[in-house]
Amino acid sequence: MSDHSIHDQHHHQHGTGCGHTAVLHDGHTDYLHDGHLHHLHGDHVDEHRLDVTPRNPVACTPTHRCEGHDADHHHGATCGHQAVPHGDHVDYLVAGHLHFSHGAHCDDHGAVRFA
Repeated sequence: MSDHSIHDQHHHQHGTGCGHTAVLHDGHTDYLHDGHLHHLHGDHVDEHRLDVTPRNPVACTPTHRCEGHDADHHHGATCGHQAVPHGDHVDYLVAGHLHFSHGAHCDDHGAVRFA
């Protein structure tokens, strides 16, 4: 894991049935919550990011055909897809894949493994 920090003032208890998407990450389960990837760690919650890996690369994929939204859709804070911290940027979860708006197209940054 390349980056994590403590999430201050976290009052929600993550776990099975909490309502947040459970993601398998680095040998454990994290939860997508308001654009953050949360990991339960003793008496606090850590902020995690998906690492850039061969499974989840940071690559320009201009020929990627987006399933799950129209070609003119652009990802951002109000696009309706869950934000996922990935490397040094934020991707959006669409049909089980990380999507990143890149100019006039959408890059595919790989599949997410769910718990």
